[in-house]
Amino acid sequence: MSESPESPQNPQPARPVTPGSQASFGTYGGRPVSFVRRGTRLQGRRQAAWEEHSDRWAVEVPRHIANTSVHPDFEFDAEAEFGRKAPLIVEIGSGLGDAVCHAAEQNPDKDFLAVEVYTPGLANTLIKINSRGLSNVRVVEANAPEVLATMLPAGSVAELWIFFPDPWHKSRHHKRRLIQPAFAELAARALTPGGIWRIATDWSNYAVHVRDVLAGSADFENLHDGERSGDESPLTRVWESGVESLVGGAPVKEGRAPVSTGHTGPNEGLDATGGWAPRFDGRILTSFENKAHEAGRHIFDLCYRRL
Repeated sequence: MSESPESPQNPQPARPVTPGSQASFGTYGGRPVSFVRRGTRLQGRRQAAWEEHSDRWAVEVPRHIANTSVHPDFEFDAEAEFGRKAPLIVEIGSGLGDAVCHAAEQNPDKDFLAVEVYTPGLANTLIKINSRGLSNVRVVEANAPEVLATMLPAGSVAELWIFFPDPWHKSRHHKRRLIQPAFAELAARALTPGGIWRIATDWSNYAVHVRDVLAGSADFENLHDGERSGDESPLTRVWESGVESLVGGAPVKEGRAPVSTGHTGPNEGLDATGGWAPRFDGRILTSFENKAHEAGRHIFDLCYRRL
């Protein structure tokens, strides 16, 4: 997708790109990308952090037109990057870096790669890496499908994490959801056999979408198949509460009528399928997840093993 020019009052250094892919036109491999970049401008402490620490902690990749694309000839060498051989955990959509930096602190024997397209979020992650003295985290500004398709060597990832991806609520936008059958194939390529894929979302429609996509994949098994069904299912509780029938899942303000979002999809009354994992205790409770809890929404965890 095209980048808006920087204003002359706040020029930002240009980043090298090389022609060749469709990433800058809003597609990857003929498919729409799953993100809209909220901004790339860095100011204040974020700009200072990027200038001071990006050479050390940010993976520099050759670009393919857009500054989120990855040249298909580039391959990430984790052992060379971290100076050791250790399990590699990749978080896609790492946001401000809270989850990945907390996990890296708790698991010094593992290495972590944070994948994000939001430059200020990556700068925040650099701040956390530096302030906590972490040596087992790297960040990369890149489109996730390209990272899984070519940047990461096949079978090199021990765990893949995707926490709270953009749900793309409107039906006409469902094709932009990150987790699709083609994406599952890329995840299977990157994960080592027996590797784990952890997913969390606070929207039931996306949770059911993910469950359906992975149920149709021959590459993965649900580690909690059939669990938390019926009355114990978070999906059943969402349907009973009706919380997602309100805008944003938040309480209706006084004097305003509730407006249906249609986010929940068909209400079947009772979720007989289940397949929901318990909350992953390695995921720190971020401010984003706290807001979901405060709004009364339920969190759906799913966990799959690469066959």
